[in-house]
Amino acid sequence: MSLNYIKNFYEGCLRPPTVIGQFHTLFFGSVRMFFLGVLGFAVYGNEALHFSCEPDKREVNLFCYNQFRPITPQVFWALQLVTVLVPGAVFHLYAACRNIDQEDILQKPTYTVFYILSVLLRIVLEVVAFWLQSHLFGFQVNPLYRCDAGALDKKFNITRCMVPEHFEKTIFLIAMYTFTVITVVLCVAEIFEILCRRLGFLNNP
Repeated sequence: MSLNYIKNFYEGCLRPPTVIGQFHTLFFGSVRMFFLGVLGFAVYGNEALHFSCEPDKREVNLFCYNQFRPITPQVFWALQLVTVLVPGAVFHLYAACRNIDQEDILQKPTYTVFYILSVLLRIVLEVVAFWLQSHLFGFQVNPLYRCDAGALDKKFNITRCMVPEHFEKTIFLIAMYTFTVITVVLCVAEIFEILCRRLGFLNNP
């Protein structure tokens, strides 16, 4: 499943009932996926090929790279995007099967509660992804990585590896953290918008 397919599906079929929710769809579907799909490949696409250690042997480089990257960042962020889509996709699939429109979601308490729960679940998934990203990749990419290659060959022990384009990767990491924080803030704001509409502080669309 390509990022463009996910984007088109999310933008075309899963239209949130709130203004903030629709802005989140635009932000999530366009900016975040474009950033990951285009710039992510440019930054991380050839990382394994340029990852070199001492001694510069193919088996050592591959062993240490697998130790350095238990999961590639592109795969992790793609899984994050797909996972965060699931709560909204499930709710809107249910809404489509029951012929529930946007006004029903804002006017009928049961649908409102279910929709808020789906937004809360998105927040939880984003927070979990933020924690996992910090655990797997940290907040900064160092130019040198110390690899324990003793399991490969006892004479190597701890070897130093060069991480290519470490500064660009650090900037990209910070950007992905920022995107996660922005989406969480938008989800919280969407819940407040729904509550304000339910309480009559804002006019329903």
